[in-house]
Amino acid sequence: MSDINDDYVVGDINTIDDDEATEDFDTAEEFDGTEGAESAVTATAALEFIAKSLAEDPSAVSVEVSERQGKVVLSLSVGPNDMGRIIGRRGRTAQAIRALVAAAGVRDGVTTSVDIVD
Repeated sequence: MSDINDDYVVGDINTIDDDEATEDFDTAEEFDGTEGAESAVTATAALEFIAKSLAEDPSAVSVEVSERQGKVVLSLSVGPNDMGRIIGRRGRTAQAIRALVAAAGVRDGVTTSVDIVD
């Protein structure tokens, strides 16, 4: 558990350093937080981790990243035996996965959408 008196550590994964967030841009005005599909690294990693953890055959899990209408679309493919595990009863697991990936996408500064591909 963190304490209020904890010292700030540069590069801590739980904080965003302004220098790192804007280092690829000439001025801060050019930085709008969205760089497209390439910037959804955290969301992609989160989706892949969750899917591999749930799947019976983790080697069959693949995530494709594309951009559509200003959103980053993550297409998840799993083995045929794992489709039910990923979707869950009444789609509750899929809904939870989408919520977690959306939160990770906010961390990346992008709006994400998860499509589960047959």
